[in-house]
Amino acid sequence: MWRRSMNEKVRYILTKEHGRQLNTVELIASENFASEAVMELCGSIFTNKYAEGYPGKRYYNGCENMDLIEQLAIDTVCELYGCNYANVQPHSGVNANTAVYQALMKPGDTLMGMDLASGGHLSHGAPPTLSGKVYNAVTYGVDEDGLLNYEQIRSLAKVSRPKVIVAGASAYPRQIDWSAFKDIADGIGAYLVVDMAHYSGLIAGGAYDSPLPYADVVTSTTHKTLRGPRGGMILWNNPDYTKKINSAIFPGTQGGPLMNIIAAKAQCYTEASTPEFQIYAHQIVDNAEAMCEVFKKRGFKIQTDGTDSHIILMDLSESKYSGREAADLLEVNGITVNKNGIPNDPRNFVETSGIRIGTAAETTRGLKEEDFEKIAYKICNLLK
Repeated sequence: MWRRSMNEKVRYILTKEHGRQLNTVELIASENFASEAVMELCGSIFTNKYAEGYPGKRYYNGCENMDLIEQLAIDTVCELYGCNYANVQPHSGVNANTAVYQALMKPGDTLMGMDLASGGHLSHGAPPTLSGKVYNAVTYGVDEDGLLNYEQIRSLAKVSRPKVIVAGASAYPRQIDWSAFKDIADGIGAYLVVDMAHYSGLIAGGAYDSPLPYADVVTSTTHKTLRGPRGGMILWNNPDYTKKINSAIFPGTQGGPLMNIIAAKAQCYTEASTPEFQIYAHQIVDNAEAMCEVFKKRGFKIQTDGTDSHIILMDLSESKYSGREAADLLEVNGITVNKNGIPNDPRNFVETSGIRIGTAAETTRGLKEEDFEKIAYKICNLLK
């Protein structure tokens, strides 16, 4: 391997970020701290190899070891989630969703997903995105308590007749009833696609119900609560979907896979298969519940009045701070969260009336309920 010293400007920025991560309380719900083994593989010699295609069917020679590592990732993730098939090549969760839509729909077909303002994700049909432009997107929301109302969703599905229903969210703290979504989808002959990106680590650790018994296709990121590299994946059980999904990834929406990231995915799936990870996943939820109790005790409004996951959505609609102002204030004081809209938000999407708090990253650092209670009290004192 040829050697060259790191550019000093790059090293300076890297060192600054290292210090920031070391000295910040990380409460952004979509972030986590990957293991040294995962990060080592992200920066490994696997990055040097082009491997268009799939194991045993590559367009380049010299892919024997690429086949081995990708097949290991596929086998490990299928065992982890109890499914029959997996594609581990998506570069992100959005890439995974885009490919699944392409596999199951035609342009102009109706896609039904959770409204962005209610906690959904951009890739579930939001107007500025590809999914909102290529497909006829209709959205469902939440009720006055911030909860999914499955009968309202059923009524909307009967009227709009979507080809695909997407379940899953970016800022929904509670357990989603996957079986209710399956019943709704089956009732109109729609595909049920579950985006479990935020919950995938909790599901792997048995701390949140799995959608695999109910969904036609499941997509996810591999970071967030799963604590792997930045990337995506697609899981399914029906062999009839295999060619469609694999073709939608390559050559449909991507070129060569990132083999260094796929190697890191194999590592993270292995880590998530351990008893220690199960303890970790349950601790994430216990820590979130402990924070919620402090917030409520101190008079702060929490959307859905609690959480079943790593996510806490604090409602600041009656506060002197907007979500942006609150997030900025916390950052100055060594705590990172993100501003977030709330259902029926009176402020615009730049300011927002909420902050989203997550417990996965600091749980990785070994913090327990009492530690998160102290952090919650500090947040309350800063935002009072």
